[in-house]
This record gives sequence, structure tokens and C-alpha cells, in this order.
Amino acid sequence: MNKKDLVIIGGGSAGLASAISAYDEGVKDILLIERNAELGGILNQCIHPGFGLHHFNEELTGPEYAHRYIEELKRRNIEYLLNTQVTSISKDKIVTFMNENGIQKLECKAIIFATGCNERTRGQILTPGYRPKGIYTAGLAQKYMNIDGRLVGKNIYILGSGDIGLIMARRMTLEGAKVIGVSEIMPYSNGLKRNIAQCLDDFNIPLRLSNTVTKIFGKDKLEAIELSDVDKNLKPIPGSEKIVKCDTLLLSVGLYPFNAMLKNAGCKVNLETKGSLVDQNLETTIEGIFSTGNVLHVHDLVDFVSEESERAGKNAARYILNKRGKSLNTLNVKHSENVSYVLPTIIKVYENNEPIIFSFRVKKPIKKTTICIKNSAKILLNMKKMNLLPAEMIKITAKDLDLKNSDDLVLEVKEDE
Repeated sequence: MNKKDLVIIGGGSAGLASAISAYDEGVKDILLIERNAELGGILNQCIHPGFGLHHFNEELTGPEYAHRYIEELKRRNIEYLLNTQVTSISKDKIVTFMNENGIQKLECKAIIFATGCNERTRGQILTPGYRPKGIYTAGLAQKYMNIDGRLVGKNIYILGSGDIGLIMARRMTLEGAKVIGVSEIMPYSNGLKRNIAQCLDDFNIPLRLSNTVTKIFGKDKLEAIELSDVDKNLKPIPGSEKIVKCDTLLLSVGLYPFNAMLKNAGCKVNLETKGSLVDQNLETTIEGIFSTGNVLHVHDLVDFVSEESERAGKNAARYILNKRGKSLNTLNVKHSENVSYVLPTIIKVYENNEPIIFSFRVKKPIKKTTICIKNSAKILLNMKKMNLLPAEMIKITAKDLDLKNSDDLVLEVKEDE
């Protein structure tokens, strides 16, 4: 069986950043595996600007952002395979994959899993009605439009205020389609503020909050939808129904990590994010297997995917090169009721006490908050923060935490008056 020091699965923003970072940290025997015909992942179909503002301090399109990383990968002569599908990984770090050369296996010292996420479909949100033509996930419509040059409809309604749906509202309008409106079942938007302003407000596209699709009309082709307001329990309110004629419905109703392969390998799953349980090094519950990017938890900015994945590459390299030092303590991280999830969920304390980056999201918009990290004995970190939104991931870097003798931590978000 052939061997590699490091195998990275996924050639999008997370996989590219991981590979480059691991190489720069000292691991040169790397193989990156990508199932598509080119590197770059979802970035290749995201032709709109808005990428790179945090990471490169300039505004780039998705393909431009990917190109910078691809060029850096090639400059380092990091090996990669295209049109190659990984079929399984095992807890003893054997990667099985297939391509035109048949089925192959690789034994490796470490694996970084960077396969991204999937869109939630109509079946997952249980929308009643027939299954006519004209219903697409927003990401699929984006691919048809930007890669294949195909406009999927002329009179379009969008369910869900996720960023892809908002961006497609603008894109479809610019291509001559009529975007009738956007409905969001929650009482707040799930998209970034800038996308609400630039993609809806600038084009006078209405956003209906606490509103959803409750019925679909049309057998062979979509003819209309029924919209209903919902109550605080997200149940349709009788008498609020409204019929809207349209030929296309785009679904932007959330993303979920493409995590099945890690689960099958034996990595424990984070029930809140649907990704893997990881420690502060982004290492899963199987030693030497790391997870990063949208397969770990869904990010709102690709810049944050890159930053996180650079950490994954660095930590995988340090694992391979035996640079982590002696393990001193292991503890869990929990969160308060205002928080939907927090990462990491596990902290392994080593001799070299490095800063710990906590990432989390709140369950509802909060104007004024106090954020603290504490154990049973004392508060270790305390800070004020304004205007927290569920659509925006929050990151906190905690330095100089003495956790050698600590018990479990709690990240708490208090709503201030």
C-alpha cells in the first residue's frame, strides 16, 4: 500500500488553505484529492465580488479568490488529483479513492477533511404539494446561471434569506428575470446585512419575515405558491394565506456539513452543527484526523474558512512532526442558552500554551451583550459586544488561559439591558 504523510480531501477554499499551511509548517509529502475537474470548489460559480476583504484586504470575485490559492499550491508543487472520488476513510487513516486508474488505497499519518456542505432541499423542510419543474436550490440555480449560462426561470420567488438566495435575487434581476419577493420563516434575516442592502434593497425586492411557503401549485410545471405568515412557534396562521403566481421557486433554506464519511469512520458528531466534534486544533475524536471549513460548521465568509483551514494545516503538520508537546489536561466546552453552538467542544491542554479561538453563533439578534468564558471556579475572559446576529459567526481569541488544572468551560452570552 502506498503511503503519504498528509492527505487532504476537498480542493475548495478549505482544502487549498490547509495544504499550503501544512507545507509551510514543514510537511512536504502531501496529496490533495478533489472530485471535480478543477480546483476551487464552490468559489468557481460565485462570480460576484465580496471575497477577500478580510484575508487579502481587497475585494475579489470567487474565481479570483480561488485562483490566488491555486497559484500558491502550484508554486509549492503540492501534489493533487482531480476527477477523483474518495469513497471511505478509516480510523487507522487509510483513504480509499477511485478515478480513471481504478480503486486505490493510501495509508497516511494524518487526514484533513475539507469537503464543504450541502444545501437543504424541499424534502428536508417538508413543503407540501406536487413535484413540478421549476423548484431549485439557490446554489444549483447559481451553477446553472454562472457555469452553464442557463436562466432557470422568468418569474421567481425565493424561500429563505440565506446569502446564496439573496445573491441570486440580484443575479436573476440583472439577467432580466422578475424576482417577486423573498420569504423568511424566522422573524429576522439569515443573510449578511450587506447582502440584504445590496441584493434586495437596491432592487426594491421585498423581504417578508415570519412568512413561508405552505403550498405548491402545478403538476408538470410550477404555476403558483401559497404564502402564509407564521406565529412565534413557526406554525402557519390561518387566514394569512396569499397566492403568488410564479414559474420558479428557489430554496435558500440553510446548509449542512457533508460529514457522512467522517461519521462512518467513527468520528463523533456534534449534534448542533452536524459536523464533527473537534478540539482547539480542529482534530476530531480520532487522533490524526482533522476537519475544517463548512464540513465542520457553516461559515458566512470564505475568508474565515481560509483562516480556520490554515490552522488545520498547521496543526496537522505539528501532529505529523511530533511538535505538540506533552498533554496535560482535557476538558469540555459548553455554552449558555442564547448560543446555538460553540467550537471547540473539547480542549486538550499541551505544554505549549497557545491562544484558543472560540467560534460561535447566537440563536437570536442581541443588541448589547456580555460574553464570558468561565469554569466552575472563576471567569477567565469577559468582554462586551454589540449587535450579535445569528447570520454572523463570532470569533474570540483567548490568550494565556491557564487550563492545566481547569475543569470544563462554559461560554456564556448574557443579554444586557
